[in-house]
Amino acid sequence: MAKIIVIFSTKGGVGKTLISANLAASLAKEGKRVCVVDLDTQVVGDMAHILGVDPQACMADLINFLKKQPQLTKKHDFVVKSKFNNNVDFLAGVLKPQQSGYLYPEKIPEVFAFLDKDYDYIVVDAGKSFSDLFLATLNQANLILLIVTPDVLSVYQTKWALDTLQFLNFPLSMIQLVLNRAESLSSISWQEIRVHLPVDIIAKIPSEGRLVNQAVNQGVPVVIDSPRSKISASFFELTNSLISNQSFFVERRNIDEIKLKRENAEKPGQFWEGQGLGGSVLDPDANEDKDEILILKRRIHSRLLDSMNIKKIDLKVFSDHKKGDELKKKAAVVVSNLLLEEAGSFIPSQDVRKKLIKEILDEALGLGAIEDLLADPDVTDIMVNNKDEVYVERFGKIALTSKKFISNDQVRTIIERIIAPIGRRIDESVPMVDARLTDGSRVNAIISPLSLTGPTLTIRKFRKERYKTSDLINFGALTVSMADFIKACVLCRKNMIVSGGTGSGKTTVLNALSEYIPEGERIITLEDAAELKLNQRHWIRLESRPPNIEGKGGLTIRDLFRNTLRMRPDRIIVGECRGTESLDMLQAMNTGHDGSMTTIHANSTADVLSRLDSMILMSGIELPARAIREMVSSAVDIIVHTARLSDGSRKVLGIAEVAGMQDELHIRLNDIFVFKQTGVDPQGKVLGYFTATGYKPTFLDEIRVRGISISDDIFKPSLP
Repeated sequence: MAKIIVIFSTKGGVGKTLISANLAASLAKEGKRVCVVDLDTQVVGDMAHILGVDPQACMADLINFLKKQPQLTKKHDFVVKSKFNNNVDFLAGVLKPQQSGYLYPEKIPEVFAFLDKDYDYIVVDAGKSFSDLFLATLNQANLILLIVTPDVLSVYQTKWALDTLQFLNFPLSMIQLVLNRAESLSSISWQEIRVHLPVDIIAKIPSEGRLVNQAVNQGVPVVIDSPRSKISASFFELTNSLISNQSFFVERRNIDEIKLKRENAEKPGQFWEGQGLGGSVLDPDANEDKDEILILKRRIHSRLLDSMNIKKIDLKVFSDHKKGDELKKKAAVVVSNLLLEEAGSFIPSQDVRKKLIKEILDEALGLGAIEDLLADPDVTDIMVNNKDEVYVERFGKIALTSKKFISNDQVRTIIERIIAPIGRRIDESVPMVDARLTDGSRVNAIISPLSLTGPTLTIRKFRKERYKTSDLINFGALTVSMADFIKACVLCRKNMIVSGGTGSGKTTVLNALSEYIPEGERIITLEDAAELKLNQRHWIRLESRPPNIEGKGGLTIRDLFRNTLRMRPDRIIVGECRGTESLDMLQAMNTGHDGSMTTIHANSTADVLSRLDSMILMSGIELPARAIREMVSSAVDIIVHTARLSDGSRKVLGIAEVAGMQDELHIRLNDIFVFKQTGVDPQGKVLGYFTATGYKPTFLDEIRVRGISISDDIFKPSLP
């Protein structure tokens, strides 16, 4: 049975292909039969060139034959012998990137079983991304060699890879480190690396660029071309160590799916004495309001609670529309009779009576004064400061409404009514809560002792419309040229951040960007409160969960992110980066999940970089500023900045490219499009125009190579 060695790193350019080829060649020089398998599907052909071979078939073809005619499949139809040693065979994963979709993870065990009997060692170049294909390959491995170079970014990414492998249930005992370019100038010492990483360095490969380039140009491994060199000696030492020390290799095993055990949340619908739906809403001594209608509503409300014993009703009734409607019909009859008793002929108007009945029912069985506001399509945000102050945002402007609650106790009852069906609670010990209405609207509530003005409730309404980029153009949020450019960026799989302040339209822009993602890609979104609305069919939605009332069972965005890596995403979209998940997002952007997107709170495109610095540092990760900025500059390609202007309009104020490092500490950020404000008209409307800056993005040629048409004219500055 062959020993399978998987060579991996989440960072590109560390020498995985070079090490795989030379390890195989040095094993062959010791008389071992070796097969090199190239599963780096993002860089096709490099391994074949180093080994000096020209494969005509690949693993994708082999899988197809194994499916159709397993008994007739012959090894020599798919593997090719190297020209320098008959003991080294080569199997390409794919011959062109389009074949990647035919590398079915479930068929990987059959492929290795097919190769097993003919070799002593199988060396796999596994690429740099955590994909289903990679995990299926790891399940066959006896040894994982992580390649690390002596620089801060590589060390950090290796640590992240180790954490992820452990999270995926692969033990440290099957993982070893190979330090490449071990003698580079200004590098971190191997002792420092060993301190930061919990596995052993079993080989130190020196840097001999001239010899390596010479060997690569000739299409042979350096151990064949320059066998007496220091770099070749290090490979021979590694080979002898692997052959003589069998403890490096573990038995093959299949890693089962991790079963996340969820804590049993408190069952909704159970209330204790004094905290039911209809806890007393009257406090005559504390309330000095003399509004006769309001006093009348309080009296009827109190009698309704008592007559129907509403505070004892199980909350499950309110999540069942049929039972809820039946309860409201019964309550409407009771309220109508109570109104007749209490008011008599005081309210002769039938319309006013209907309105009063509805308001009382809303407060007793619904969401009180905010019911009508939730139904108003023009209202985007509802802000309840206390019983007497209910603000809304319409068309970007905040205004005080005439809506009022019966009392602050009633505001708190409404809050409890919102959060209880989803197993959450709010009281003095847990005075803050985040929740969501059944329609997806995001809710935040905070009460005494944290809120000194009374129970505070904020609702960001979930918009049912799915705005496209064409809608944003019609709204004046951006121009056709800007839309064409961001479309090209999405199709070209550029990593993008949408920035802006609260209510600036970040999520709307992110939704619009997502319309350009090709239909065949697998998208996974991660959010604290689900707001994204994508049109693609292959879309997985994940939402974080706060701890239950015992402080257990919470799952953060970061927890979801790690699980997402096992779900074979083509693109990862994080609804908002606000903490430690920003680090994971950058890692994903850096490790094979190109085309990922997120939003971030920031005041400008430049401020995004500072915010990322701050969030990473606040996460407790001890990294120098240079390493953080190198990580950001290599991960993020485009920043789209949004803002809500003084007239309430929302616009894309800028689109900028993150163009690498300017020097050791500063990231080069180049504006491509900007909005220039020229003034304000007599009605308060902001005046201004969009223009290109004249700067052309560095990846413009890459866009065109991918067959995406984009004109140079869109980058020419325009006049107002």
